[in-house]
Amino acid sequence: MTFKVLLTDYEFENLIYEEKVLKESGLDIQFLKAQCWTEEEVIAHAKDADAIINQYAPISRQVIESLEKCQVISKYGVGVNNIDIAAAAEKGIVVANVPDYGMEEVSNHALALLLAWTRKIPLLNEEVKRGKWDFKSSVPIHRFDQQTIGVLGFGRIPRRFVEKVKPLGAKIAVYDPFVSAADMAKAGAEKMELDELIRVADFLSIHVPLNEQTHHLINEERLKQMKPTAVIINTARGPVVKEAALIEALANGTIAGAALDVTEFEPVSPDNPLLKMDNVILTPHSAWYSEEAMVEVREKAALNIVQVLSGRQSPYAL
Repeated sequence: MTFKVLLTDYEFENLIYEEKVLKESGLDIQFLKAQCWTEEEVIAHAKDADAIINQYAPISRQVIESLEKCQVISKYGVGVNNIDIAAAAEKGIVVANVPDYGMEEVSNHALALLLAWTRKIPLLNEEVKRGKWDFKSSVPIHRFDQQTIGVLGFGRIPRRFVEKVKPLGAKIAVYDPFVSAADMAKAGAEKMELDELIRVADFLSIHVPLNEQTHHLINEERLKQMKPTAVIINTARGPVVKEAALIEALANGTIAGAALDVTEFEPVSPDNPLLKMDNVILTPHSAWYSEEAMVEVREKAALNIVQVLSGRQSPYAL
């Protein structure tokens, strides 16, 4: 039996890692590649696919209902907000992701943004390059043991982030309704309700998935509750933060700053006010990246397909 595997979209120079996994599976696989941007394009290419590997292309209910024999949809990476999970479940289609490939990279990036902001590295770098050799440009800087780092979410990545932040001496508080206070305490963190965390955090590091409950979780009301000296760090998904409200809060001093690897609309528009704000650090959704992580996510996304088509259970099935 020949299985048709469709890659809906990708941004890699080649597909050697995916092709290797599929070839070595022992299955007869026809691997088709597309660059789909719309639901209609996905439907046209995926209608008779046995399996789908997906990056950004929309896998909506309309797309899923058009699939005639698909067994599994495998997503590059962690976030599956572009896939209608409920529709897939109704049709008996397995949806799998790769939740553990970038744990070190993303937690490191969040830590790097925290340190860069706290020590005013971007500001001081620019000042020195302009010929100004004076620490006073960075005033004020405070010790970590005088601050509270708030963490939204307590899955794999934020747990690693907390492990890495803990030696700095800051108080660590976490909001995650699905994790017990005892579990957080073992990691050296205090469980808090969301509104309490918002009020006390000097830094708020976001690590929640994007779904209906977390979309615009940080909005006008919650931004107003934050300290005027507070900083938001986001290495999760841009739409968790209502960007228009964030821009207004940054402009009027409601909060002190933001360090963002993600924005609500990507790539960031050239006229986005965030690009001109001195109190914002931006990176281009690169927190996940290392050479090793890129290989791992691609191999595991393909392996999800092989496991399901072979009649086995993928450990990453949602």
